[in-house]
Amino acid sequence: MREAAVLAKSVILTCAVTGGDDVAGRYPQVPITPKQIANAAIEAAKAGAAIAHIHVRDPETGKASMELDLYREVVERIRESETDLVINLTTGPGGRFVPKLDQRNGFDDGSNVRPPVERVRHVVALKPEICSLDMGSLNFGRGALINTPSQIEIIAAGIRDAGVKPELEIFEPGHLALALKMMAEKVVPEDAFFQFAMGIPWGAPATAQMLSYFLGAMPHGAQWSAFGVGRHEFSMVAQAHLMGGHVRVGLEDNFYLEKGIEATSNAQLVEKAAAIIRILGGELATPAEARSQLGVKRND
Repeated sequence: MREAAVLAKSVILTCAVTGGDDVAGRYPQVPITPKQIANAAIEAAKAGAAIAHIHVRDPETGKASMELDLYREVVERIRESETDLVINLTTGPGGRFVPKLDQRNGFDDGSNVRPPVERVRHVVALKPEICSLDMGSLNFGRGALINTPSQIEIIAAGIRDAGVKPELEIFEPGHLALALKMMAEKVVPEDAFFQFAMGIPWGAPATAQMLSYFLGAMPHGAQWSAFGVGRHEFSMVAQAHLMGGHVRVGLEDNFYLEKGIEATSNAQLVEKAAAIIRILGGELATPAEARSQLGVKRND
């Protein structure tokens, strides 16, 4: 019954256009400047994406940034364009911790830990329709992504006060357990959008069994999406769609159209995901349909 219901509704396709990893020097197709990021989001929308998930980067270095003015320029460029698109801003930056291994309480190069109010200030200022909310910590590379319950509570309060819908980023089963607890405590809303991140090292594997566990544990009737990183990106597009969810692709998660062939743009990844969904009998949601399904209003 789940599959029949799913194939009758439109699928929300999110494009994560740039991310925050230090990869711009190796992959020149990754957008860096606000203009490039906004244009990449608009091109993804024209290719079929209903939502753009947005990080910003330092235009000089290409590294992740948290500067409000950079977010503002990206958002204004998208809103002033003639292309409709649901804007989803990240709150993930500011949680990366790389420990010094030869001293107490030491932060090594690569750390960017910031107070939670700084991690959400661009959401409060710019009021996108949606923003991400990482629901726990995860070992990542040389360090970890740190999101403690007390940090999450402060970020969630800022999101709520801004009138923005949180997209709960679930990297492993413990994150879902915490999300359910915070829903019961009214820290995050009961109608939050779930995003299951699959295939990240030390997180949930990109398998049908893992996704099935998540679906069995989350609230009945909740809106959800899933994505796979690297070589798992397109298999997870198919898997998530067939199991009743929405999907995500983009250069934040994967650089390849297929083995050995790099994507030249986010739009190429969106076009391939859209083709997979249509081959499987689905249809893509427009931004207006995505807003209706998620219960959000366009913010201009």
